[in-house]
Amino acid sequence: MGYMPFFLSDCRANHIPLRIAAYRQQRGFTLLEVMVVVAILAILTALAAPSFTPLIERWRVRQAVEGLQSTIYYARSEAIKRGGGVVAQKNPNTAQCTTSANQDWDCGWFVCEDVNNNGTCNATEPVLQRFDTPSRVQVTRTGGAATIKLNRWGLVDGAWLGFSLVPLDKSNSDQAARGVCMSSGGRIRVITDPPCTSG
Repeated sequence: MGYMPFFLSDCRANHIPLRIAAYRQQRGFTLLEVMVVVAILAILTALAAPSFTPLIERWRVRQAVEGLQSTIYYARSEAIKRGGGVVAQKNPNTAQCTTSANQDWDCGWFVCEDVNNNGTCNATEPVLQRFDTPSRVQVTRTGGAATIKLNRWGLVDGAWLGFSLVPLDKSNSDQAARGVCMSSGGRIRVITDPPCTSG
């Protein structure tokens, strides 16, 4: 019979038709198949992305609301433990975050021990807790002050306080908007129609 290529001798030995044996040698996808799959994925992603935006906005606002509640509870407990002298204050402006007014707490806030009892956190006073607001969330305090002083009973030293938390460049009527209100008696509640009109 003479010389027979290895491939053909292998096919005949195993009784595999030549066409099937040649097909088994080709593996993977063609460039056209890959391009079609990528195009379909791109179209599906483009259709799905806008529907995720409200979900992400709600999540960010919720994270900020829970952080604010946690900070207020923490500041109250520290004020009771220390006999007063605790202040919650908005973060100062940095290169990454700037706010223009006292009522804007968009950059976050921190709690300090007010050693000199002047109602603000100075650079030398110990910081007890810090919270950085999630990006693209506006936090506005009702009343416009940059600090919240708590007395020895863990209550706000002054009138009730309230915050409006909304996604960036949205109004208080947005579905994701929330309000955090604290009465002069210390009760904290979250409302779905900010701003807070009373504690």
